[in-house]
Order: sequence, then structure tokens, then C-alpha cells
Amino acid sequence: MVEKFHKEIDLLKDDVLKMGKLAMSMLEKSIAALKNKDVEMVEWVNNQKDKLADMDEKTEEKALKLIALYQPMAKDMRTIACCLKMITYLTRIGRYGKDIANVTLEIKSKKHLAKMVSIPFMSNQVLEMIQDTLIAYKKEDISLISNLSERDDDIDSLRYSIFRECLTYMMEDTKNITRGAHYLMIARYLERCGDHACKMAEKIHYMVTGERIEIK
Repeated sequence: MVEKFHKEIDLLKDDVLKMGKLAMSMLEKSIAALKNKDVEMVEWVNNQKDKLADMDEKTEEKALKLIALYQPMAKDMRTIACCLKMITYLTRIGRYGKDIANVTLEIKSKKHLAKMVSIPFMSNQVLEMIQDTLIAYKKEDISLISNLSERDDDIDSLRYSIFRECLTYMMEDTKNITRGAHYLMIARYLERCGDHACKMAEKIHYMVTGERIEIK
């Protein structure tokens, strides 16, 4: 019975990792779609929304079923609780990807401002945070997320840098206002994705150690 239960937990963790891979792909491709004004890629991202929601629902049901059947305690319970939290954060990351991708449809007929300012770089940093968080979850290795607070500070700084740069372009020419406003919103979305990576890291740390931390 115990062996079967732990195998079920491993399968549950695999489901969360698959969901994480999809959410990351949606975010990554949304930036690529925006950069290249690729409408087909926008459509791909939008088409993943229902798939992501379905994975969220089924993974939640599986986790709740394990709690009901086995009444887990200690580390096992923390692992299932971590899964339930992570699928929520991953759903939000994927939805931000969808929102970013749809900006492409709004500005596809116009040139990018300053090669999208620092948005491509910022997105890479956020994706790396999410990737390291998922690896930490898979391997239960919290060393991979030990510096996430500093990395999140860097993301915050990038957002404010993008804000200042976009504001300059918008003040120089009113024709830049629409694109600048979209860039500002995208930077905010990316910042929130970084925040979600930090929240996942908090839950992973608790799952592994039984100790709660706050990543600011």
C-alpha cells in the first residue's frame, strides 16, 4: 500500500512538471510571437489555454483523491499540498503568456520601440527562475532556489528601467503611447510571473524541509 501511494505521488509530481513545461512554453512563445509579430504563434498560445486549464483541474482532482484515500501525513502531505499550490501559480503564468501573446495582434502593424526595450532580456531571466524552480521541485534540491530573492530584485529593477525608458519614448512622440503602454503592461506581467516563481519556491522549501520561508 505504501509503495503504491508513493508511486502515485511521483505520478502527481510528473503531472505538475508537465503543466509547468506547458506554462513555460506559453510564456516563452508569447514573447517570441511579440518579437517576430508571429500571428500563428499567437494562435498556438491561445489554443493552449484550455489544455492548461484541463491539466489544472485533473491534477487537482488527483491530488484531492490521494488525500482522501491515503490520509497522508508529514512530508507526503506537504508534497501534495505543494502540488496544489503550484498548479495555481503555473496556471497564472500560462495565462499571462496568453495575455502577452495577444498584444501582438494589437501592435503587429507597427515597428517595435528600441527592439522591445529590455523585455526580451527580462523574459529570459523570468523563464530561468521558473525553470530552476521546477528543477528544484523535481529533484527536491532547494539549493537551486536559494538566490531567488536576489533574482526577483533584479526583475523588479528591470521593470522600473523599462518603465522609465518607455515613458521617455511616450513623451517624445504621442505615436509611441500605445506601444509604450503595452510594453509597460508586459513588464508588469513578467514581474508577476517572477513573483509566482518565488511563491512556488516557498512551497517547495516547505515541502522539502518542513520550514516556512518568505521570499521577498
